[in-house]
Amino acid sequence: PNRWSAVVLRKAAATTDTARRYSPTCWVNHRPARCPTPPRLFTIVCDSQYSARVSTSQDVHLQELRRGTVVLASLLILRTPEYGYRLLESLAAAGIDVDANTLYPLLRRLEKQGLLASDWNTDDTRPRKYYETTAAGREVSDHLAADWARLNVALQELASEGKRS
Repeated sequence: PNRWSAVVLRKAAATTDTARRYSPTCWVNHRPARCPTPPRLFTIVCDSQYSARVSTSQDVHLQELRRGTVVLASLLILRTPEYGYRLLESLAAAGIDVDANTLYPLLRRLEKQGLLASDWNTDDTRPRKYYETTAAGREVSDHLAADWARLNVALQELASEGKRS
C-alpha cells in the first residue's frame, strides 16, 4: 500500500455496511477481512483497490507468461527485417499484445546480446531503424521454439489428465 491510502484509511470514520466488511489487512494479504472500526473511505479505496489487486494478480501471471513469448515471437518475426512499429503490428496481428514501452527496450536488450542486428534506413521520408535476427538469434529462437513445443505437449497432457480426474 502507499502511504497516502494508509493515512486516509486510518483517519476516516466508519459508516457503511460495505465498509464494515473490509479491513486494511486486505492491503497486506490481498483479501478482505472484518474490521471492528472500518474507515469511511475504505469502501471506495479498498473496493477499487481490491478488485484491481485480484485482476492484477492474474495479470502478473499472464504478464510473466507473455514475457517469454514476446522474445520468441520477436526473434521469429524478425528473421525478415522489420522496423519497430511494424513489429508491434505483426505481434498484435498474431494475438500477442505488447506495449511499445515494453518492446523497444526488449529490442535494445536483444541487440546488445547479439541476437538482433539493426540498421537505419534513411531512404524513406522518415528514417527507420530496422531489426533482423542474427545467426545467434536464429539458433536461440530454434531452441526456444523446440522447448516451447515440448512444454506445450506436456501442458496439454497435464490438462487432459486433470479432465479425467
